[in-house]
Amino acid sequence: MKNSLTHFALYADDVERAQSFYEKIFDWSFQSYGPAADFKQIKTHDQPDMPPIGALQHRKYSPLKEKVIGMEGTINVADVDEVTRAVKEGGGTVLMPKTAIPQVGWLIKFLDTEGNLICAMQHNPSAR
Repeated sequence: MKNSLTHFALYADDVERAQSFYEKIFDWSFQSYGPAADFKQIKTHDQPDMPPIGALQHRKYSPLKEKVIGMEGTINVADVDEVTRAVKEGGGTVLMPKTAIPQVGWLIKFLDTEGNLICAMQHNPSAR
C-alpha cells in the first residue's frame, strides 16, 4: 500500500527493560534478530502471521550523535484506562491524560521507560 506505515523503530538504552515494559502494556511478543539481544522484532497477538513492522533496538545503533527519543506512533487499544494504569505501574510517565478526539476515540500520550513518546487510542465514535 502506498504511503502506509511499513516499519518503525523504538530505541532503548536497556532493550530487555523496554521489552518487559511493552510486554506488560500491549501484550506484545518479541523475537530477537541481529547482534545478540540488541534487536527485537515486535509481534502483536491479534495478527501473529503478519510480518513485523516494528523493532525495538539499542540506541548505540542510531546514526545520530544525539539521543533519539523515538517516534510518535499510535497503538490501537481496547481500554485506554487500563493502558494508563499499566503505564504508571510499569514505570512510564503519562504526559497527556485521557483526552477525547471527537468522533474518533480516547487518546493518551506517554513516555515509556526509555523516554520514547507513544500514544494509545481507544476508538469510540461517540467520544466527546
